[in-house]
Amino acid sequence: MIEIENVSKTFTLHNQGSAVIPVMEGATLAVAPGDCVALTGESGAGKSTLMRMIYGNYLAASGRIVVGGVDVAAASPREILELRRDTLGYVSQFLRVVPRVPTLDVVAEPLLAVGRPRDAALDRAHELLARLNIPERLWGLSPTTFSGGEQQRVNIARGFARSYPALLLDEPTASLDAANRETVLCLIEEAKARGAAIVGIFHDEAARDRVCDRVIDVSAFTPGSA
Repeated sequence: MIEIENVSKTFTLHNQGSAVIPVMEGATLAVAPGDCVALTGESGAGKSTLMRMIYGNYLAASGRIVVGGVDVAAASPREILELRRDTLGYVSQFLRVVPRVPTLDVVAEPLLAVGRPRDAALDRAHELLARLNIPERLWGLSPTTFSGGEQQRVNIARGFARSYPALLLDEPTASLDAANRETVLCLIEEAKARGAAIVGIFHDEAARDRVCDRVIDVSAFTPGSA
């Protein structure tokens, strides 16, 4: 479902004489349906960079990143948007939504975008918000007014609203209390059971040990590491 082959990435520092900094080379891994792979490594090793390349936020300098048959490294912007709508979900650490949109609609939006009936989409949003302990009195309000922890849980609910074939998870249990952490781990296990291929960054070692099938140290892809 997710295949990364010989991927490299450089950054150009335009404010420093256009210096080119190589940050990754030879990145190669594959994630089958139902598998969860954790990316590890020291800060700055390239975990987030690799996740952003898979999602199409960063363009790879070379190599192939194939998700559900689409090579993200060579795809057009339209193809990437279609991939995100239909195939690849992303639970980031930060919630980015249009202000004044009610929380229920924020969570239901991925389902509405693929034509799911509104009642069914809202039912799924209800279920997830309740599981993640977002008070019902807040569901009609914009999550932009919520606390950081509440926003994180809304973001998780939105990311798991659809049964995406592939998922990217960026520290999904960070800063959660025990009850909500358990809920998120159960959501990940449910996604694996239905066949989702998952790549994640988990600084929570116990969570990583529980839900991840393999660990990839991205430091091995640092230029000159061999």
